[in-house]
Amino acid sequence: MGIQQPAPAELLNIYYYLKLTRGLEQRVIALYRQGKIVGGVYLGTGEEAIAVGSAAALQSDDVIAPTHRDLGANLVKGITPKEYMAQYLARQTGLTRGRDGNVHFGDITRGIIGFISPMADLLPVATGVALTFTLRHERRVVAALFGDGASSRGDFHEALNFAAVLKLPVVFICHNNQYAYSTPLSRQMAIEHVADRAKAYGMPGITVDGNDVLAVRDAVAKAAARARAGEGPSLVEGKTMRMRGHAEHDDASYVPPALLEEWRARDPIDRFAAYLRDRKVLDDASAKAIDDRITKEIEEAVLFAESSPLPDTKQLLEGIYAA
Repeated sequence: MGIQQPAPAELLNIYYYLKLTRGLEQRVIALYRQGKIVGGVYLGTGEEAIAVGSAAALQSDDVIAPTHRDLGANLVKGITPKEYMAQYLARQTGLTRGRDGNVHFGDITRGIIGFISPMADLLPVATGVALTFTLRHERRVVAALFGDGASSRGDFHEALNFAAVLKLPVVFICHNNQYAYSTPLSRQMAIEHVADRAKAYGMPGITVDGNDVLAVRDAVAKAAARARAGEGPSLVEGKTMRMRGHAEHDDASYVPPALLEEWRARDPIDRFAAYLRDRKVLDDASAKAIDDRITKEIEEAVLFAESSPLPDTKQLLEGIYAA
């Protein structure tokens, strides 16, 4: 199943979203250190290629079910830097109107299912959305993202089995970032690849370099085309590394420093920039233009968030229950 390779403009757009993701999250770290964020900060540093590559492989009316490490996918689907910053600062202009101060947000009008904290809980929800597409005879696909730790939960296995039996249009995408909080992969499972679990449910499983954004895009695009054709779900595993702690309050002292250095040399953004320069798609002028654009957008987002009002307590009970 051939997948059309991206044109130079799309390649630069992917690069922009990779760098925007990293830049926004770095600014959130600074705001957290300044005491301006109450609650946890959860980042996808080092894992941006999985989030951006997966979303870039989808069609505009497809749906994502992202994790707390998928800011890049949310941005590709239309979440703005201003909304993201307002969300983390718990402002009324944020995606949850100040009811939550970090990653528990979504927008179904933009094809984003709201994130649920207990890992793997969102997978049966994503599968249910895919069932809806099937019942409506809609050629739409759900990309359900999760971490390696989530693949050890019962919800993961139930979702994959249900989707496989009914041939639902889901692409299950695993961030295999080596650690489920502080539990290394070797203490989670006795197999080499998360994708090996696909065989038990009668679906294809593929493992790719999760720090190669085009490898992720290609694998997800092929799986999405298969799902759209009525051939059922697939499991795509991206091998990557979580380059910070589970959250910013976690110093990740349990991770061997040599392992982090090994993966730092495989940084997905640096690698993609080198790829683009080798092919004369990116040069100093275009790189500076993208950096300047991102810097401006981040500064405007922070100003917007900090100048936005905190939530009105009179509205706290609005939108809680459906009429």
